[in-house]
Amino acid sequence: MIKPMNRLLTGCSEMEMSERCRQPALCLRLAAFFPALWGRVFCGLLTLMSVGVADASPAPIQTQFSDTQVLVSLPNLASPALAPSQTEDQLATKVRDFLQQARSEGDPRYLGYAQRALERWPETQMTDRLRVLRATLWQSLHRFDEARADLAQVLATGNVNANTIQATLTLANLELVQGHYEAARRACGQLQQHYPGLLALNCQAQVSARTGQALEAYDSLTAAKDNASRLSATDRSWTEGTLGDLAAQLGRPEAELHWRRTLRIAPDDLYVRAQLADWLINQQRFEETLALTEGYEAVDSLAVLRAIALNRAGHDHADDLTMRLRERFAEARWRGNLLHQRDYARFLLDVEGEVSDALTFARQNWQAQREPMDTRLLLRAARANDDNDLLRVTRQWLAQANQQDARFSEDTRP
Repeated sequence: MIKPMNRLLTGCSEMEMSERCRQPALCLRLAAFFPALWGRVFCGLLTLMSVGVADASPAPIQTQFSDTQVLVSLPNLASPALAPSQTEDQLATKVRDFLQQARSEGDPRYLGYAQRALERWPETQMTDRLRVLRATLWQSLHRFDEARADLAQVLATGNVNANTIQATLTLANLELVQGHYEAARRACGQLQQHYPGLLALNCQAQVSARTGQALEAYDSLTAAKDNASRLSATDRSWTEGTLGDLAAQLGRPEAELHWRRTLRIAPDDLYVRAQLADWLINQQRFEETLALTEGYEAVDSLAVLRAIALNRAGHDHADDLTMRLRERFAEARWRGNLLHQRDYARFLLDVEGEVSDALTFARQNWQAQREPMDTRLLLRAARANDDNDLLRVTRQWLAQANQQDARFSEDTRP
């Protein structure tokens, strides 16, 4: 299942690392060569983005501490891990591990470690393997043009091997998340040609669903899953996740069943957990949302959904989480590394009620990625601000793509 990348979807704050965030998600077999993309079909859960420094300052900084007070626990990084790599294999292994840790722990510092390691390597000695790894890093930082440049260089060789297959995966996900559907379709077709199977079918199903064929995509992928002679736990988990997305797009209650099946196999699939939590909130099943998000307050997307559920259910602890999120986002803006604009926009819209600021960040987020949840958030924020021009432009884009989604149908009416 190709999911944002943004799968800008989850992350653990530096100060609130959860043990749940430390557990690695299931990965496709290709991950033996490269860490998967931040899209879920490739085993990833997020795409981290960086924005410019915003005009905001954090709450007053506490400066008085006891001599024995622990302020923060840093990652256990031995100095050799940051030493210059001597060989291409050492560098590739190091970067792969950093990217996997960034994904599984939600800690963006590991992306910085990966970037630093790559920057130390001479450009003249870059290999296809390293370029694919670097493209994965660039995509996670929303440096899409640089990611495309690396991928194009790998794919230009015309070879069919683990490097070019992974590059095709990465390119398909990148194009899909940005709403470049014809380019994504071409990449999925190349994937089907060179690496046929459920991975390519998931890729094609997501593109078809975004371009007016959601029902056909759902039925086709369901048949492929049911007719498969043997499915690994990983194959089943991400196929059920894709089917959950397609069912939700169609407005079918089976979406919940597919997502719960995924979580039974891969309970730390944070993307699916967030999708299901959002689905439950829309049905006003707040207590079930709280049970689903318990213990995940260090993950921005899940913490925001939990805050929404707490507030709407009138829980006593709603203000506590709201305050922590407010400080977390304010600190991120002050440092100039607000990674999850979608989560912040959702927090502003549905928790703080600051509809104007919510629209600002929802609009900025949509310029970078156009997953259904990004589009839905933009439509909701535009409607809350009576921004009819933005509603019109967004609806035109949806009509041009022939994209329909039951989750925001009320926001696409004239």
